[in-house]
Amino acid sequence: MSLEQVIDLKELKALKVELTRFMMAYKFALDEMNTKINILKEEFSYIHDYNPIEHVKSRLKSPESIVKKILRKGYDFSLDSIKENIRDIAGIRITCSFISDIYELADMIANQKDIKVIEFKDYIKNAKPNGYQSLHLILQIPIFMSDREELTYVEVQIRTIAMDFWASLEHKIYYKYNKDVPGHMVAELKEAAVMASQLDKKMERLHNEILELKQADQEGELQQLIQLSSGNVLEQFLAKKE
Repeated sequence: MSLEQVIDLKELKALKVELTRFMMAYKFALDEMNTKINILKEEFSYIHDYNPIEHVKSRLKSPESIVKKILRKGYDFSLDSIKENIRDIAGIRITCSFISDIYELADMIANQKDIKVIEFKDYIKNAKPNGYQSLHLILQIPIFMSDREELTYVEVQIRTIAMDFWASLEHKIYYKYNKDVPGHMVAELKEAAVMASQLDKKMERLHNEILELKQADQEGELQQLIQLSSGNVLEQFLAKKE
């Protein structure tokens, strides 16, 4: 083996190591975010007796998918360029029960000390033209490797069950028609998105009404306890006087 071949082999091995470490950083970032989300989920269940998170799904873009996006967008084939321009290599989708849960959960995630919010896109208040709704966050979190600290991007999408149902079926329809969907179906999909949004708002109103009733019941029980407690104290005081 010639000296040039040895050098090429060393460079190839070094490149393989860097590529492996590059992708591992995103895997570790997903693990870190999933841990944070699980902690919030369990905390809510224990303290508030309510869990706003219905489902959590995470995924790591495949190398093939990354290459396709590089070619489509015209980015440079370098790790630095990929890191800065493709910020959805690591992705998490959280499905919540109600719209209010989405914003509350987003605030709790953003308030974590080691998380920095890079982008905030609200497609709930400002839906996409096709009717798509979701809250998108690009987060930057530190990953501590054996010899370095990697600031890694993670995309988090938070949506309701209705939003997720619509987005999932819309994607399947577009995939089936190879993105060439007939005009009347595009209109019907938009109409379905409006219906899903109306359903979310109605369920939110019902949820709030139930919370108000529950709070009123708790306040009534508290008043009864106070009255009973006061009565017992008065009886004890009178008994001592006698």
